[in-house]
Amino acid sequence: MENFPVRINADGTITREPDVLPRTPAKPDPNDNTIALSKDFTVNQSKNIWVRIFLPRQALNNNNNTCSSSSAKLPLIIHFHGGGFVLKSAATSTIHEYCQLIAAQIPAVVVTAEYRLAPEHRLPAAYDDGMEVLHWLKTSQDGWLQQYADFSSCFLTGDSAGGNLAYQVGLRASAIVDDLLPLTIKGLILIKPYFSGVKRTESELRLEKDPDFPLAINDMCWELALPLGADRDHEYCNPTVGGGSKLIEKMSSLGWRVMEYVGFADPMSDRQIEFLKLLDQKGVAVVGHVDGSGHRTRDFVGPALCGYFKDFVLSSTKTA
Repeated sequence: MENFPVRINADGTITREPDVLPRTPAKPDPNDNTIALSKDFTVNQSKNIWVRIFLPRQALNNNNNTCSSSSAKLPLIIHFHGGGFVLKSAATSTIHEYCQLIAAQIPAVVVTAEYRLAPEHRLPAAYDDGMEVLHWLKTSQDGWLQQYADFSSCFLTGDSAGGNLAYQVGLRASAIVDDLLPLTIKGLILIKPYFSGVKRTESELRLEKDPDFPLAINDMCWELALPLGADRDHEYCNPTVGGGSKLIEKMSSLGWRVMEYVGFADPMSDRQIEFLKLLDQKGVAVVGHVDGSGHRTRDFVGPALCGYFKDFVLSSTKTA
């Protein structure tokens, strides 16, 4: 665990090494040399929940009148960052770069969420925060969202722990779709989602000493994130346990689509494929992409992923 920027203290708290994960401030100035502008908004100050909104530069370059109708607006993508539920932020530099790239390449309005981390706030705190962000968005009067975002074409996405979070928030959202209007979710985009379980899979055993995310780190993160007393077969960690959530059928009935991006060299790849098969068996329209060389903590911003992401969003918008 030498390279993991978290140290567990004797009293069970943790210390995060602040210099390992640099942060990038929002860049709302149109004169900045950036492919997407960004600005921050507080959602819940007492819980330190906030969002960073990314607007692709080309949206500003167009005549404002072209975004006056829903058909001319951009898809709205709600993103949750990874970090094993214990690390990172919506302001982490790699997260900022990823979101602005997705915003520019699709193009889309991207909203990335700051949520509470474990072990200070164990699950389901992050899921609660994700839902609070959805409720905030549906009533937001922010000019960028009002002018450029198509609330009827919304997607939930996340990488690693953020993929897990997007799925769990999606389950909750599927049960209250009318309460979230005008937000209308079209699908989920899960990038190497962070799942696990008690019984080891072949990919976990094969990649037990993975330099990016060895099993010892995986187990530690889940121990810090899960409710006290829960093991890795808890539904938050293992989405296939007990045949999966009954709300999966609700997703199917709503016509939601799910794209999952799996890295073969990811220790969690077997679980991700098993999860995708479960969704398919329950009638959810799934799109799976397996990157034969993708590692867990790398390649989130590669050209192949950007292409898959764009194709899924645009095709989901057209067929909805």
